[in-house]
Amino acid sequence: MADAQYTSTWMDLAETSFSQGYMEAGGYETRYLRAGDPDNPRKLLLMHGITGHAEAYSRNLQSHGEHFDVFAFDFIGHGYSAKPEHPLEIKHYMEHVHGVMDALGAEKYYMSGESLGGWTTAKFSQLYPERVERVVLNTMGGTMANPQVMERLFSLSMEAAKDPSWERVKARLEWLMADPSMVTPDLIRVRQRIFEQPDWEMACRMNMALQDLETRKRNMLSDADLSAISVPALVLWTTKDPSGPVDEARRIADLIPNGELAVIDEAGHWPQYEKTDEFNRLHLEFLLRDAA
Repeated sequence: MADAQYTSTWMDLAETSFSQGYMEAGGYETRYLRAGDPDNPRKLLLMHGITGHAEAYSRNLQSHGEHFDVFAFDFIGHGYSAKPEHPLEIKHYMEHVHGVMDALGAEKYYMSGESLGGWTTAKFSQLYPERVERVVLNTMGGTMANPQVMERLFSLSMEAAKDPSWERVKARLEWLMADPSMVTPDLIRVRQRIFEQPDWEMACRMNMALQDLETRKRNMLSDADLSAISVPALVLWTTKDPSGPVDEARRIADLIPNGELAVIDEAGHWPQYEKTDEFNRLHLEFLLRDAA
């Protein structure tokens, strides 16, 4: 994996026609990366995980932009989007998704979310199926409450928020990867710059609300919630996901009426970044199935 040390976000995007910008969505300034033809009626939303940002999908925009109007955005409380000064729960992220959809102007969307993004996607598609075509639930959260995992994630995140040193940010990113060499200097600096924002410690504490056990419990996806997801859903997991085993992914996929499972070997919590070619192939095969 020596070549990984010479990658960069710019190299990931250099051959992609994309735009970066800010827009108001649901009353919040929202930062985004966008690729593909804005006139394409097939709209794809890509949603990152906790303390993440749109660059989580920098390696996926080009391939998906060939088929979709692709919109990867920073959730509220994350990246360079607005940072509310209150604890953020799933209902707040869903309100933000509604705002993004309304700002983009389409009636229905393809949705793909990783971790927190998958949790939000699952709940959104359960409650608002009329706005959803297909969903991908990528190493999604929301079905487990492992105190050790929650404490580890909280500690790594808050330590890096209080002291966004190179080593602390690196440690937070390494949690995501099966192969630590994927955490390149460029990726560390991209996230370090976000963590250096004056309001980041406050924002991180607000988006860490879901690592509090009682808060998490009232937001969790029940078996009944999963069984009520009517749209086609791909549960995409990895063999080295730090948040939970493949058996949990299989259980989720079995509960969703139109659910199916895909597993990527030797990847962690960011398969879209760590195993890009395999992720893009599986992702597009599912999203484009039965497409006209």
